[in-house]
Amino acid sequence: MFNVHAATATAPAVSPLPSVPANALRARPLATPAPKRVDAEAYQRASQQITDTLAVLRDTLAPQRRVVHAGDIVHSAGEQFTHLFIVNAGLYKVINLTPDGREQVVGLKFRGDWLGFDGIAGQQYTCDAIAMDTGEVWMVRYDALLASAARQPVLMSLLHEAMSREIRRDRDSLMAVCTLPADARVADFLRDWADSLARRGLRTDQITLRMTRAEIGNYLGMTLETVSRALSKLAKQQLIGFDGKGRRDIRIPDVAALTAFVQDCVAPEANGGVTLQ
Repeated sequence: MFNVHAATATAPAVSPLPSVPANALRARPLATPAPKRVDAEAYQRASQQITDTLAVLRDTLAPQRRVVHAGDIVHSAGEQFTHLFIVNAGLYKVINLTPDGREQVVGLKFRGDWLGFDGIAGQQYTCDAIAMDTGEVWMVRYDALLASAARQPVLMSLLHEAMSREIRRDRDSLMAVCTLPADARVADFLRDWADSLARRGLRTDQITLRMTRAEIGNYLGMTLETVSRALSKLAKQQLIGFDGKGRRDIRIPDVAALTAFVQDCVAPEANGGVTLQ
């Protein structure tokens, strides 16, 4: 007969865990990084790099050029994927469409950016790419691009770099939407817009928003009213100014001040710590 007492081993004594003071469970404050200073030389190098990259693509691929105007569709969701598009001039928005009819602005593209990567996997575009002003895109057949890249490794490197930038930008955009309060989200949006212009050798002290308040809210996951309140708050703090009745022309006296504002918005929460219960 099975002996339960004989089969049960005596458990070794375990020393109790030392007590931990309650304040030791509070997360350590996070240091707030100093705002980045605008580096004119870095922007100049970035602008030259974009120009040099476009020159390589133009000379090696001989792309078909297409002039577009505000509202023109570069490619549509559901359309068969054949080409990638390289932005040579202008500004473009990328809109994701869901089967139930919802629209979401998921990207903004400037000179040197690529359009159409979303179509590679399923052999059809999943987004609309729409011009927001007069510009020019270069059309390159994807199969021809791959064939050329196989012969010229520099093309493959440029293609991979473009894909990597898009992944990083999508990650940063998601991070901002998920972690920043409303005012900081709008400030970061303007800072990123100005930064994108600076990297292309364009002026950043005054920008023209090619998006409505509703589109900005859609892109940032906010309501139109929240966007308007955030812009008014930034203007009241003299971080931005409005020119013209349409309030689309925005003056940015100091881009670094917008960066500091974003950091100040998140610093109290980051430094306050989290108490474990």
